[in-house]
Amino acid sequence: MADTKRDYYEVLGVDKSADESTIKKAYRTLAKKYHPDMNPGDKEAEAKFKEVNEAYDVLSDPDKKARYDQYGHAAFDPSSGMGGGGFGGFGDFGFDISDIFSSFFGGGGSTRRNGPVRGDNIRVRLTLTFEEAVFGCKKDISYMKVQKCSTCSGSGAEKGTSPKTCPTCNGTGQVRVSQRTPFGIMQSSKTCDACGGSGKIIEKKCPDCKGTGFTRVQRKLDVTIPAGIDDGQQIGLKGQGNDGINGGSAGDLNIVISVRPSPIFEREGYDLYCDVPITYAEATLGAEIDIPTIDGAQKLRIPEGTQTGTVFTVKGKGVTRINSSSRGNLYVTANVEVPKNLNNEQKDLLRKFASACGESNYSKRQNFFKRFKK
Repeated sequence: MADTKRDYYEVLGVDKSADESTIKKAYRTLAKKYHPDMNPGDKEAEAKFKEVNEAYDVLSDPDKKARYDQYGHAAFDPSSGMGGGGFGGFGDFGFDISDIFSSFFGGGGSTRRNGPVRGDNIRVRLTLTFEEAVFGCKKDISYMKVQKCSTCSGSGAEKGTSPKTCPTCNGTGQVRVSQRTPFGIMQSSKTCDACGGSGKIIEKKCPDCKGTGFTRVQRKLDVTIPAGIDDGQQIGLKGQGNDGINGGSAGDLNIVISVRPSPIFEREGYDLYCDVPITYAEATLGAEIDIPTIDGAQKLRIPEGTQTGTVFTVKGKGVTRINSSSRGNLYVTANVEVPKNLNNEQKDLLRKFASACGESNYSKRQNFFKRFKK
């Protein structure tokens, strides 16, 4: 039930006033902490990882966040009757006839024209996981669009009947009006009030579209997401938006991509960046370690004397460029982890090691204090 869920802001440990950057940073920290790869076999960590992802999915989307701030978890609970489900945040499938006219004709149909008018574009948001964006995927999306009424084929008239030519404007949609002014009688044209500018009168209106010729329906599409797509990019599907009027072409469907950040990698363009902790011994003596890549674990040779902050380039292990076979690079930063909680034996061995090294093995330290003395 929705009321048993923890508050999403509490889950991420941020205030309700937190901005997008703060929310993203909090998510990355917690996702990395509870990631299954970091906690193998830990069911509690797995549950927290799912909870963190659920909270970020809502709070990172401005539309979902606004609904959550207003209604809480009930905004996404179908049993609450608030219409939380569906792609892009659409609830029930009812519609207001005036809304349709307003979107097409600029306010209740009063400025309708006889010429073809292109339909409006539709903008929806699709959230992907980091892996889905990197490798590409197929997604089923659902959205609401305005289309010609299938019952009356867009005429607005009851089945078996047809619209009649408006007797007031003789089908032109415009009427001449005369107005007395100090300079004489002035004539001008205005939209015909009888037909709303359509040039047609519908005596018997279609019961499904109430005479508008359009209905709002739910549309479902299978969309192919190309490998390498990034956060904020769009996919345009021509002709999948709202239908046009008077023979006008349909608008487009623009899918805005949101990508959840990875708990392991940072992405810049097609390159990936990753921090890998190494032990003091590995840094000093050199070692071959396993590093993460988007294709799985890979061996990396750490040379003797590696310093913290050293960056290694793994060519071709970045993100695939869209519509290309080439890939960016992976940049691995080695961070030397200093051991903690040493026992007495370990401390004694480390003191002997330090004594044996003296100052000669620390060139940076020597140079620093030489400059300091000067």
